[in-house]
Amino acid sequence: MNIQISEHFTMKKLIKFCLPSIIMMVFTSVYGVVDGLFVSNYAGETAFSAVNFIMPLLMALGCFGFMFGTGGSAIVAKTMGEGKKSLADEYFTMITVTNIITGVILAVLGLVFLRPVAVLMGASGDMLDYCIKYGRIQIFTIPFFMVQNVFQSFFVTAGKPNIGLGISVLAGVTNMIFDFLFIGVFGWGVQGASFATSLSQIVGAIIPIFYFARKNSSLLHFVKFRFDRHIIFRTCTNGSSELMTNLSMSFVNMLYNGQLMKYAGQDGVATYGVIMYVSFIFVSIFIGFSIGSAPVVSYNYGAKNSDELKNIFRKSISVISFTAVAMMLLSQVIANPLAEIFVGYKPQLFDLTIHAFRIYAISYLISGFNIYGSSFFTALNNGFVSAVISFLRTLVFPIIMVIFIPMIFGFNGIWVSIIFSELLALSVTLFFVFRNKSKYGYM
Repeated sequence: MNIQISEHFTMKKLIKFCLPSIIMMVFTSVYGVVDGLFVSNYAGETAFSAVNFIMPLLMALGCFGFMFGTGGSAIVAKTMGEGKKSLADEYFTMITVTNIITGVILAVLGLVFLRPVAVLMGASGDMLDYCIKYGRIQIFTIPFFMVQNVFQSFFVTAGKPNIGLGISVLAGVTNMIFDFLFIGVFGWGVQGASFATSLSQIVGAIIPIFYFARKNSSLLHFVKFRFDRHIIFRTCTNGSSELMTNLSMSFVNMLYNGQLMKYAGQDGVATYGVIMYVSFIFVSIFIGFSIGSAPVVSYNYGAKNSDELKNIFRKSISVISFTAVAMMLLSQVIANPLAEIFVGYKPQLFDLTIHAFRIYAISYLISGFNIYGSSFFTALNNGFVSAVISFLRTLVFPIIMVIFIPMIFGFNGIWVSIIFSELLALSVTLFFVFRNKSKYGYM
């Protein structure tokens, strides 16, 4: 039996409801990791470094889909909570169409500026060539990537998180199979990895479009709509925190790569790439839970059910706390085998990766609370607070820390800086949580 967002949530029911979103995000991260594994082991360190070097730019273009998805699903879920089903369908359709148009525009801009941006970031020689080969193919499918991202949120709002999970698994399997064929069998290197990822994004976008365009049993359907610029503006402002999170992460990753090139050269970039692949999987658990629980928060906010808001908030904090501790402990145990899988072919790089990851992993104790805090305020339709938390956590604090902490701790300061950054962000998150508790009634 499907769990509806209007129900009362026990801890078991909350975890069960959010689990498809968590698995979906983890699986999406895992098939991104498979790209790295094949490129590193079959195409070599330079190609692996190049993929990680250009990836922040590609993610920056595609992350607008998260903005439309999270910001739009909060508005749609709130509208459903107010009992306006037909209007919710119109908003859903309009937001999806706007997302597709935006994706096409960004793809064109990406093709024009790919090489200049790669050069500006510091790529040159063989690394620059690999960046262009990988990035050019990926940019063609940016619209599909954005559509895939937007439906990660809307499948939950539609009451069909399991279908969203199934599509993500199918897209992931597609990527893994073609990674093996294009890189392992045909020897196409970074271009093969890019083709495989692009095909998976097409699968992840086309199936949801057909699903919602036909008669279905979900809470949402594509319908005729009249364009409402005010709703699109609210969607963008409400989802601006998720956009800011992803844009900032992309920019900060570029900055980290620049610092690492200065302190450790190509080995440093490769090490950071391994840490990011693993971190994507770990952090995706927090993100998946936040995405899964957000429509429940939005619905109960729209229905003015403060008792259920308090219930969801308390249980969510408990889930985040347990997961944070378990994640940090697990990361210390698996650091060695993970480094072996990615860069075991080079002893110096292997040792550096283990050392860096064990320091970086301490940040998992804190990051989940900040991720959930930002998502929670998005769900409450407070895009401003959500954006402030994300802006400081993913851009301002990391930039300050990664520039100044290495001046104190040297090379290790690059890995330590993320811990200080998350601590500063936590203080901001707690400030807003306690400041707004009476306004929304979640405490």
